Amino acid sequence: MNAKIEKFIFENIDKTVRYSPESGGTLIGLPFPYTVPCVSENFQEIYYWDTYFTNGGMLLIGKTEYAKNNINNMLYLVEKYGHMLNGNRTYYLNRSQPPFLSRMVRDVFEQTKDVEWLRNAYGTLQKEYRFWQEEKTAPSGLNGYLGYEFPDSEIEATVKQFCRRCKLDADKLATDEQKREICRAAFSMYESGWDCSARFVDRGHHINAVDLNALLYDMEENMRVFSGILATGEEALWEARKEERREKMKRLMWDEESGLFLDYNFKEKKISACKTTASFYPLFAGLATKEEAAAAVAFLPQLESEFGVSSGKKEDSRACQWDYPNIWAPQQYIVYRALMNYGYTADALRIAEKYVKLIDTNYEKSGFLWEKYSCVTGGLADCEYKGQSDTKMLGWTAGVYLMLAEGLKKAGRA
Repeated sequence: MNAKIEKFIFENIDKTVRYSPESGGTLIGLPFPYTVPCVSENFQEIYYWDTYFTNGGMLLIGKTEYAKNNINNMLYLVEKYGHMLNGNRTYYLNRSQPPFLSRMVRDVFEQTKDVEWLRNAYGTLQKEYRFWQEEKTAPSGLNGYLGYEFPDSEIEATVKQFCRRCKLDADKLATDEQKREICRAAFSMYESGWDCSARFVDRGHHINAVDLNALLYDMEENMRVFSGILATGEEALWEARKEERREKMKRLMWDEESGLFLDYNFKEKKISACKTTASFYPLFAGLATKEEAAAAVAFLPQLESEFGVSSGKKEDSRACQWDYPNIWAPQQYIVYRALMNYGYTADALRIAEKYVKLIDTNYEKSGFLWEKYSCVTGGLADCEYKGQSDTKMLGWTAGVYLMLAEGLKKAGRA
C-alpha cells in the first residue's frame, strides 16, 4: 500500500462525515453521523451502494463506528419508508439502489459480535426484503429495477436529460406514451446505480438484472445465517428462497453459448446480448457452480486491460459513463471477490495489483483519489459532471483501494 495514499485517507476521511439530524429543504435528517462520497460539493448525501464499498475500507482502518453509524442510518430509513433510499433526499423517495444492506450488517457484526444490534437489524432487513419482493418483482418471478409513473411536470426535463446522457434522439419520441416509457427506463437505470449504461438504455424497466438478483440471493443467504445466530427458526425458509431464486436465474439468465449469467428481458422473454461485469455477481454471491464460475473466468480477458477491468465489452459500449472504457472501483472489488470465492487467487490478485497500481500512479500525478479511470489511457476518465475536480472521491475509491491493498498484503504481494 502506498503510504502517502494511506495517510491521505486517514487525514481526510473525517471531512466526509456529516451530521444532519433535522430535515431541511430536500435533505432528510438522519439520527447518526454519516459519510458522503466526496470532500467537494457534489454528492453530499449518504448513498446506498456506495456505502458498502466505503464501509469496507473504514472497517480496515479502525473506523468501525463510522461504518456502524452508516448502517444504523440506513436501517432508520428502511423503518421510516419501507426501503433504503438511493440517498437521504426527498427526490430519492421513489427509488432504491443495489441492495447491499444485509452484507453491510454482516460485515459489521463479524467485527462487533453485537447480537442485540443484529436482532434489531434482522427485523428491519425483513422489511427491506418485502419491498424488493412486493414492489420490484417482474412477471418472470425475478426482480428488476422497475420504473414508475413520472409526474407530468417532470417528463420533458427527464426525457431531455436522459436522452442526452444515453445518446438517444429525443426528437424521435413523438407521443406522450413514448416519453413516459423513456422516463420509466430512466428511473430503472438510476435505481440500478449504472447510470448510464448500454445494459439498460431504453429498456431497463423490462430487465431482470443479474446483479440485483445475485445480491438478493446474497441477502437470503445472509438472513439464513442471521436466523441461525438469533435462533429465529427461519433458516429453512431463507434457504428455500435462495434456492428458488438460483433455479429461476439458471433457467432464465444462463446463456449456454457464452457461459454467463446475463440480464433477462422479461417483456421480450430473451437474454440480453450485453456482456458486463454484472456477470461476476453470481460468483460474488456464491450462487454459481464451479463450472459456471470457470466460464465467467474464461470471459474475464474480454473485460481486462493493462489497468484493470472495464465496465463492459468495447463492442457493447454506447460511450456512457458505465460503459467501456471506464474503470470503476466497485467493479474491481466485485470481480476480485468473485474470483477469490472460487479459488482463482492468481487472477484475483492480478486484478487487485492492476487497480492498486492505477490508483498509485494517478495519485502521484494529482494528489487525489478520483471517481473513475480509463482502461485505455490509465488516466482519468471523462466525467459527466463539471469535471473530475468535483468528484475527489474518498468514498468507494478509497474503500476499494484499501481492501485490495490489504488482499495483496495478506498474499505477500504488497
